[in-house]
Amino acid sequence: MKKKGLYRDYFLHFDILIMLAVFGIATTFVLVKGMTWVYMLYFLIGLVSYMFTEYLTHRYFFHLKTPKNPFFLKLLKRLHYDHHKHPNDLHLLFLPLWYSVPNLLIAAGIFYLIVQSVVGTVSFIIGTVLMLLIYEWKHYVAHRPIKPKTKLGNWVKKTHILHHYKNENYWYGVSTPFVDVLFGTLKNEKEVETSETAKDLEKRA
Repeated sequence: MKKKGLYRDYFLHFDILIMLAVFGIATTFVLVKGMTWVYMLYFLIGLVSYMFTEYLTHRYFFHLKTPKNPFFLKLLKRLHYDHHKHPNDLHLLFLPLWYSVPNLLIAAGIFYLIVQSVVGTVSFIIGTVLMLLIYEWKHYVAHRPIKPKTKLGNWVKKTHILHHYKNENYWYGVSTPFVDVLFGTLKNEKEVETSETAKDLEKRA
């Protein structure tokens, strides 16, 4: 596939288009109201908070042991289990809007209760959505025939591939593998055994 087609698959994907629109509208709103250092701080908090929630969600929610409840199992299959079975399936690469939008609204509600500012909350959401888009892009690159141009990009792609094909209990960070360092899940691949369930999370006991 030509590079144009690869980029088109990302930027013209419906879920990504919606998030780009949210990012654009929110950014315009804050700029019109007037950017301040406080709003910039809230923006950075949004960025950083997404880095950690991405890791924690991936590790402790998406990798839950197979639930017995049929509805919950179906939910996890769509969000992550099936992605491990079919890691290069384009349909399974992106977080569905029915998952990401409610989470953004909840995060916005909590942040608003803390700062009591609409513009401040929107600034926080801009940071969160930007990091979400970065996550989606790095995840997309990891599973598509795109070669990153930097050593860091290649390393990020490699760690995610290891998560899928070496051992699903390590390398949880997709956009920011550095968070793995804090939680002890960034390992030397030679020191980690190959997992029999990396490609099928439902088989875990």
